[in-house]
This record gives sequence, structure tokens and C-alpha cells, in this order.
Amino acid sequence: MYEPQAQPLFSTLLFQAKTAKNLTFAEIATHLGRSEVACAALFYGQARASPEDVEKLSSLLGVDARQLGEQMTGFPNRGTSVPMPPTEPLIYRLYEVVQNYGYAYKAVMNEKFGDGIMSGVCFKTDVDKEVDETGATWAVITLKGKWLPFTRF
Repeated sequence: MYEPQAQPLFSTLLFQAKTAKNLTFAEIATHLGRSEVACAALFYGQARASPEDVEKLSSLLGVDARQLGEQMTGFPNRGTSVPMPPTEPLIYRLYEVVQNYGYAYKAVMNEKFGDGIMSGVCFKTDVDKEVDETGATWAVITLKGKWLPFTRF
């Protein structure tokens, strides 16, 4: 398990409880009614937990809801989890995808949507596994961000 540098205090508690209960992010996400990635983001402090998330995590994992709520319902600390460029191999490969294809993504998006940006806040993402006809396993990452057109100020 990769753990970011600036890990919140509750992360260790959540990961220990997850391991003790032998649960996957998919199982916890189903219990929360969230996606796997959103669930993992809660564990790393990169998403803000709702009071309902805290109650459900507390009951599923057997951790104190009051302690968890005090820590998890504050503002998340996004974007500070890894040094740049990343050194963890999988995270580096994601960074490499943007390095290699970032301008191509931008050009295609600008042609399709006009001048603007894809939101990283109004955003959904999923990770899926595919096995092709040769038996090779592929990671499929879907990034879905709201399009924010450029406006003059």
C-alpha cells in the first residue's frame, strides 16, 4: 500500500481497520454509496467526508465516530500528497501520461468544446479492469470533469 507523505492522522486508523476487517475499497465504497476512488480519497484525506460517511465508516470499521468526524469533516488537503515529479512508479506513470499526451488532450478538448478547461472539482473518476482476447490485463481509468468555458473578466 502506498501512503502519501502528508498523511492525515485518521488515515492510519482507517487503513488499520480496513486491513483488520479484510475489506476492499470496493466493499467499503458500496457501503458508503460512493465510488472506489472517492472512498480511497477519503482514506487519504483528499476528499471531505460527510457526516453520513463518518457514521457509515465508523459502523463498518468499528472506529470511534466522534474522533473520526472531528478529523474527516474538515477541509481536505488536495494536491500535496506526493513530491513532483512523483517517485512512486504507478503515480509517475500517470504523470507521464499527462506529460506525453497532455497537449493532445487539450487540443482535442478545445476542438470539441471551445476555449476552457476540464474541472478537477466537478469531477468523477473510475478504475476498471479489462482482459483482452490475448489474456493481457489492462487498467482502464475514466476521467470525467465538467467543462468550464473560458469567460472574460
